[in-house]
Amino acid sequence: MAIVEVEALATRSLLMGLDVGAKTIGLALGRTGLALASPLETIRRTRFAADATRIFALADEHGVDALVIGLPVNMDGSEGRRCQSVRQFAANLLARRDIAAAFWDERLSTAAVSRAMIEADLSRRKRAEAVDRLAAAYILQGALERIRNLNGEPR
Repeated sequence: MAIVEVEALATRSLLMGLDVGAKTIGLALGRTGLALASPLETIRRTRFAADATRIFALADEHGVDALVIGLPVNMDGSEGRRCQSVRQFAANLLARRDIAAAFWDERLSTAAVSRAMIEADLSRRKRAEAVDRLAAAYILQGALERIRNLNGEPR
């Protein structure tokens, strides 16, 4: 399946958020009806095949209907090498499985999550362990809120 707009995921029940980094992939789950994202896991990247296998194993285990993939757009709205890398990762994932997927602008997601963890006085080690899956939840939460607003659901 091709990449679609996030609005097209409104009929999907369970979404998986991905924060694709150079060394790790943060994962989160969220239901469109509940509009609440929860951190799931951080995958330490190795080979693409192993990463994709783990992502799809978790998707199958939880009954995921679609993916929301964070797109690291520059602050000025342009797309750099990181965006190209994430787009290629998404294309490779979708070549392995026919699943709905959408990109979501992830500007400042890691910074926002890191700031919240510092305010919560988490140690550096605990922040490092959690930042990627929390960033995935932050990304997915934005998409879920957009879907909820489109459906006219109250906040």
